[in-house]
Amino acid sequence: MPDTPAPLPDLRAAAAVLFDLDGVLTPTAEVHMRAWKAVFDDVFQMWGITPEYTDEDYFLYVDGKKRYDGVASLLHSRNVEVPWGSVGDDPEADTICGIGNRKNVAFSEALRRDGIAPYPGSLALLEDLRAAGVPLAVVSSSKNAEEVLGSAGIRDFFAQVVDGVVAEREHLASKPAPDVFRAGAERLGVDPSVAVAVEDATSGVASAVAAGYGVVVGVDRGAGSEALLMNGATVVVDDLARFLP
Repeated sequence: MPDTPAPLPDLRAAAAVLFDLDGVLTPTAEVHMRAWKAVFDDVFQMWGITPEYTDEDYFLYVDGKKRYDGVASLLHSRNVEVPWGSVGDDPEADTICGIGNRKNVAFSEALRRDGIAPYPGSLALLEDLRAAGVPLAVVSSSKNAEEVLGSAGIRDFFAQVVDGVVAEREHLASKPAPDVFRAGAERLGVDPSVAVAVEDATSGVASAVAAGYGVVVGVDRGAGSEALLMNGATVVVDDLARFLP
């Protein structure tokens, strides 16, 4: 996808830069997509749900949201209602939480089996920003964020990580609500208006905009440049290496 014509901001001049994880720093979005597809294909077949699950469904209903919210949103799109259950539900339970836990098992198995590496352009930008002394944080809906950051070897870049575990513990609403990006800025001690958020999901872009970020960078890994811009992205790029001097 071509970049938008808007001039790119100087991220080294930001008070802080807060990154989404999956699809922005690491290609774990692809692992998540495959895990969701395997689970939803199975659920749709068992329950006779139509139309079949597609990648478009992932971007519309699941991408960027907390795990259980994504399950509920997707099933609601097919007019399917099941009990919410609880976070401790067995992965085979026919509840929102059970289906979400089933997906997490599939994701964790794939991550342990195959490992993960950061996008080269994203790693280069992290190194550049750290050298410039810019405070960095991760704001992710995933409960696997710490495991992914450790597996990718980039955990030490970040002063703060606000992930799905933190969101659940502190009762922070899922993206596109502003809660998690607002919490990230608070933990870094910066005003969002002078900070930069970097996101690849439309829900994440909307979250950062709602939290009052001065610049919201959209990274087009499949959501589409137009969709990211429509949700409030300041600029859209296809690779974070675009920001390197």
